[in-house]
Amino acid sequence: MGRAPAVRPFLLTAGRVSGSGTAPPLPVETQVVATPDGLSALRSLTFERRDIVAACRRPQSVAELAARLRLHLNVVRVLAEDLCTAGQLAVHVPDTGTVHDISVLRRVIDGLRAVPDSRGSLPDSRGSLRDSG
Repeated sequence: MGRAPAVRPFLLTAGRVSGSGTAPPLPVETQVVATPDGLSALRSLTFERRDIVAACRRPQSVAELAARLRLHLNVVRVLAEDLCTAGQLAVHVPDTGTVHDISVLRRVIDGLRAVPDSRGSLPDSRGSLRDSG
């Protein structure tokens, strides 16, 4: 994979910190999956929205999606909420019992560790930085 994009997160979300609705932001463990409408609209979606829907052919958490696409977590939250409102993504927020499951937390932590810093470096298992390229 290449370096992280240089576009500022607020540009990708038009300055918004939450989706178009009044609901609170999606939790990082929220599972998102593309809907048939979303998959059929792939060609008409732009940039990050297209990448999100395409990556969501299989369910994954918002944190995993951010790591995979190398996008800021809050950008993915806002865009996923927009795509859900448009009927192009479906979301499933796990019940509170699952949120405290250590395996879920470990997967979220591992996903967040896979997100490079602004220099494109990934932390290694000791917490120090290593070059991802």
